[in-house]
Amino acid sequence: MDHSLNLDRIRVAPKVLLHDHLDGGLRPQTIVDLAAETGYDRLPADEPERLGAWFRDASDSGSLERYLETFAHTVAVMQTRDALVRVAAECAEDLAADGVVYAEVRYAPEQHLEAGLSLVEVIEAVQEGFRVGQRRAAAAGFAIRVGTLLTAMRHAARSREIAELAVRYRDDGVVGFDIAGAEAGYPPTRHLDAFEYMRRENAHFTIHAGEAFGLPSIWEAMQWCGADRLGHGVRIVDDIETPADGGKARLGRLANYVRDTRLPLEMCPSSNVQTGAVESIAAHPIGLLRRLNFRVTVNTDNRLQSHTSLSLEFAKLAEAFDYGWDDIQWFTVNAMKSAFLPFDERLALINGQIKPGFAQLKWAE
Repeated sequence: MDHSLNLDRIRVAPKVLLHDHLDGGLRPQTIVDLAAETGYDRLPADEPERLGAWFRDASDSGSLERYLETFAHTVAVMQTRDALVRVAAECAEDLAADGVVYAEVRYAPEQHLEAGLSLVEVIEAVQEGFRVGQRRAAAAGFAIRVGTLLTAMRHAARSREIAELAVRYRDDGVVGFDIAGAEAGYPPTRHLDAFEYMRRENAHFTIHAGEAFGLPSIWEAMQWCGADRLGHGVRIVDDIETPADGGKARLGRLANYVRDTRLPLEMCPSSNVQTGAVESIAAHPIGLLRRLNFRVTVNTDNRLQSHTSLSLEFAKLAEAFDYGWDDIQWFTVNAMKSAFLPFDERLALINGQIKPGFAQLKWAE
């Protein structure tokens, strides 16, 4: 590892985040505060430090299903307008303080209706929160732009409705659509109508695929649904043969197609270890996929459950794979190229902030 890549210096680097869940990034103190305000009495701990530790421990089960259960507590305290505004504002502030200059944050509006909010009220509250957080970040000296991805739950039946709202609010900060939740038994083709609608409207979408389920999930997301990006996509490694003698890797037809078409992969290393998708950071396929020049990006998934940040994810990868500044810049430019922003806006961030920021860090070594 390049010893100039310590965590503090990585935080200064201008970074791009494409896969981050709003309900997976709450501050423990905020959960405690909101639970008290709303009367939610089922938290496993009522002291912020202990609560944060509980989320980490409960998420280390090695099971995606068990991992997803932890969200019952965060979603429970995100049922009012004020709570949604606060959580979104703090998300933008926290990401900006970590050096993230552009982020796409996703959440499922249908999960925030228990206190009587409508889908539209949920979306408008979150958008207001992001605007507040961006202003606060700017006042603190951090520039960040946050785009929203509206997520539909793959076990439910509201995906077309959520997709229509993503299009309705695409001029108000919503940059795309997603489906999430347990993959097994809920293939992306169940929501084909929503994806076809997004394509007819010239709108962007990503699909959680190839995390807990294998190549068929990736194939369906690409070839049936037409995904612009894959959420995780880590199981594409199942279509790559790596000889034990260290010889040249052999790609199957699906892996070749993913690489040839430059389909972005939203990799989340720490989360993948927690859910059992991979054994360790050092064993994560991101190392192989980077060497083979797939369009790989680095992401946090759920900062609370994984007790992580984008800077920490890069620090772990740098240690595991001996990465330097050029590698981190490569991942970052990949992410910006793959963002759901107009081309000229992506280019402006790459040439105006990302490349100059990394050049300054390299010259300072």
